[in-house]
Amino acid sequence: MSDITWHGGHFSRPQRWAALGHAGATIWLTGLSGSGKSTIAAAVEARLLEAGRPAYMLDGDNLRHGLNAGLGFSAEDRDENVRRVGEVALLMAEAGTVALVCLISPFRAGRDRARAAHAAAGLDFFEVWVNTPIEVCRRRDPKGLYARAEAGAIQSFTGIDSPYEEPVRPELEIRTDEVDLAEAVARVVGLLD
Repeated sequence: MSDITWHGGHFSRPQRWAALGHAGATIWLTGLSGSGKSTIAAAVEARLLEAGRPAYMLDGDNLRHGLNAGLGFSAEDRDENVRRVGEVALLMAEAGTVALVCLISPFRAGRDRARAAHAAAGLDFFEVWVNTPIEVCRRRDPKGLYARAEAGAIQSFTGIDSPYEEPVRPELEIRTDEVDLAEAVARVVGLLD
């Protein structure tokens, strides 16, 4: 990669953030399918935008319609999915936006790599573990995925026949079976203060 050089813009990060009036950051919501990650992220995005703070939700399913369309659900493809989303989140945070990543991101190493990339760039990264018990996720099953996985129609489904590695030290843990959406949103937004 010696022939590739980063081309900077006219504004430094502090100048860009001063012009926007806000710093960028990444909030990475991880948890099982049906845990509430996207619901929380969408509500946090709305709260931040209503307050005049740039924010954007990077939802795993949405990204598989474009950026990650060619990836499957093998361990390697999941790792690449997380790597790509981590890079996009980093760019968004650099630009002064709060990137709200909501991915199952089942493997600790991928989440740690995204965290390390943000740390190396001097950008805030907050891991939020949406720790909803699998029984609750199964009961919710908004997309019918658990039922299909348990019937054998979906292979390598996280929590059924593929592992989920719990975060070791997330900045925030939310049990959506114990707190309502308003409380979850307040806790996530509180990370940025």
